[in-house]
Amino acid sequence: MVKLSIVQFTPLWANKTQNLERIASLIRGLESDIIVLPELCTTGYSFLKKTEALDEAEDTSGKSIAFFREAAVAKKAMIIAGFAERDRENVYNSAVAALPDGSVKIYRKTHLFFKETLCFEPGNSGFYVIEHPLVDCKVGMMVCNDWRYPEAARSLALLGADLIACPSNLVSTLWGVGMPARALENKVYLAVANRCGTEIRMLEDGADQKLTFNGGSVVYDFNGSPLVKAASDEDAVLTSLIDPVLTRDKHFNAYNDLIKDRRPDQYYLG
Repeated sequence: MVKLSIVQFTPLWANKTQNLERIASLIRGLESDIIVLPELCTTGYSFLKKTEALDEAEDTSGKSIAFFREAAVAKKAMIIAGFAERDRENVYNSAVAALPDGSVKIYRKTHLFFKETLCFEPGNSGFYVIEHPLVDCKVGMMVCNDWRYPEAARSLALLGADLIACPSNLVSTLWGVGMPARALENKVYLAVANRCGTEIRMLEDGADQKLTFNGGSVVYDFNGSPLVKAASDEDAVLTSLIDPVLTRDKHFNAYNDLIKDRRPDQYYLG
């Protein structure tokens, strides 16, 4: 069995120091094999232009990555968290997987949402799976709006993921329909770490842009049923036990296998 924790909180806009302090407080004393935090949890979400994102972004030598790396080593855990990644003059909406051996892996969000398209480059990391070095679990990452594209979760399932970790800043309620479907149709666990709270930014015309994030962070089992779920407006750390081995036989009855029964020659893949 693998101990999986999701962390929900309200990041402060453009206040990396206080956000890292809040994360440290929330995970202090937490003993889990895998810890998943929200999208852009070190900076807040509501970037309006690329120059803002560049100002807040950091590369893998920055203090946020150092923080997650040190925490992963100390806790002997895989820690997955969203951050704004700078690569020279490009900036990506990324997630880091910090591993207990001190290494890090970066996933760059493939499907950008709303004004992210004005601030970030489309992700170019592709989808891949990470083997946890201390427990028997294969983990894939996607970020928030990636859930809308079945190809994202299916790619990770085909690569052998037992668990998909999805750092998120969700503002709609539709994900409550789509996310469990991604778990069910691929027979994988799915951990959604969402944020809560409201961010208000003033636009150039003087109007306010107000985004309210709806919390509800959840771990779905491989049939799409919630194992644990947070309220919409609370800081919370929720933990569940998962058995990755149960995801590997893709049969759902004696005759049907989700993966082997696919017929790619009959599909229109665009």
